[in-house]
Amino acid sequence: MPTYTFAFGGFAVPDIDAARAFYRDSLGLTVTDEMMGQLSIDLPGGGWVLVYPKPDHVPATYTVLNLEVADIETAVDELVASGVEMLRYEGFEQDARGISRGIAANQGPDIAWFADPAGNIISVLQNAD
Repeated sequence: MPTYTFAFGGFAVPDIDAARAFYRDSLGLTVTDEMMGQLSIDLPGGGWVLVYPKPDHVPATYTVLNLEVADIETAVDELVASGVEMLRYEGFEQDARGISRGIAANQGPDIAWFADPAGNIISVLQNAD
């Protein structure tokens, strides 16, 4: 097996300027311009993700980034106040805020989903204590 020295994830967007503004201004993450028109986004707890331009981008139908929070209600309220719209999914019971409650049912975290300007799906989630 290889010895890995570092790892990072990445995903595409069609509009780097819109992505920069969204991840920096709406989500409050640290965004750095990189070479070749790419962005790096610092992730809480360490690590980072590379965002690269792809004009013919088609968003994934799955979550590409999960952001863990201590208080999901506050996080969702703050995101909505910054203009983020929560997504609703068939097959998931979601409350008025768009939060699927897994902790009370012992079925995973409480989680809510939203999309970036490119349609990439992101979640905020709260794990049980």
